[in-house]
Amino acid sequence: MTYEEAVAWLYAQTRAGGPRGLSRVRAVLERLGHPEERFEAVHVVGTNGKGSVVAFLEATLCAAGVRYGATTSPHLIDFRERIRTQGGLIPAEEVVDFVEWARKQTFPERIAFFDHSVALAFDHFARAEVELAVVEAGVGGLLDATRVLPRVALVILTNVGEDHLEVLGGSLEAVARDKAGAIRPGVPVVTAAEGVALEIVSRIAREKGAPLHVLSEDDSLFDLPSQPSLSGAFQRVNARLCAAAARLLGIREAAIAQGITQAKHPGRMQRVEWRGLELILDGAHNPPAARALAQELSGYHLVYGAFPRKDYRQVLEILLPGARSLRYTSAGAGALDALTLKAVHSAPFFEDPLEALEDARAARKGQEPVLVTGSLYLVGEVLKRLGVY
Repeated sequence: MTYEEAVAWLYAQTRAGGPRGLSRVRAVLERLGHPEERFEAVHVVGTNGKGSVVAFLEATLCAAGVRYGATTSPHLIDFRERIRTQGGLIPAEEVVDFVEWARKQTFPERIAFFDHSVALAFDHFARAEVELAVVEAGVGGLLDATRVLPRVALVILTNVGEDHLEVLGGSLEAVARDKAGAIRPGVPVVTAAEGVALEIVSRIAREKGAPLHVLSEDDSLFDLPSQPSLSGAFQRVNARLCAAAARLLGIREAAIAQGITQAKHPGRMQRVEWRGLELILDGAHNPPAARALAQELSGYHLVYGAFPRKDYRQVLEILLPGARSLRYTSAGAGALDALTLKAVHSAPFFEDPLEALEDARAARKGQEPVLVTGSLYLVGEVLKRLGVY
């Protein structure tokens, strides 16, 4: 089996309409000898900013000399980006070995892609003998596969916003309850949640006896020791969450400062030059992320592609006021098509994103950048096609 064949097999695995839950990933981990029990973890949940917080914390742990593991989703170009240690990306041969093993197993339930990915990550971390793993949740908290982690030192709940509403209960309150389900008894929680979501998180933290640290610029726990490497006001929030988490973990201040200035997280307000054109690539895929992006930018030419499961109508409503022009493109297999997108707002559609970029370059009259957004998969495809990562 080749690496490409192994990844294709992983992508093809689904829970076939079965309910969300932990039983599938637990079954795989049990068959693997419970690798999740062999390291401590920081569990990162929330609507937006999870990947950036992981990137900041990953760089901080590296600066501190901690043997770390990190797992995030989705990836931009290569599946292996999802599973990292201080040694880099998980080796392709290890992915192949896992898939060849998994194909021979039989389980009472169908094991989904994300269950397999989480089990593979935890097995890799155990083999690499990491001291601490920084683990990003997929969807929600209570029933997410990453919730099986037994040795959680800290929970980071970034924020709560409008995303995955159809999966997590249909309201902001329901989303907050689900994400707060990641809180463990007695385990400290760091959060930037606000409003009704914070009320729910606070109540659940009290019920579980979990110390709660809420982002405040008046609290020295959240002080920024250095300028964040990632752009945007929202990244300063993510960096503050990292700084607070690192201090609670006992990381020395110099390593925190170094990590915050050295973190890398492609596809988040990433600026790239292409044929004399400034591109801004950002995977804003839900309304809160779009609002944060719109606050940072104005006067751009928008190239947009997304998937049906996202609230693309509201995202476009947020982004269009700052757009000098609009072009649609395909975000990948199963993405929104021209007819659906044009029903929201009339604009040309290009199946090939590079054709959309070329059209925007030819049409612009000033020096306005082109903003490519709507999906991290679209951003990843553009980065791949441009040979930039």
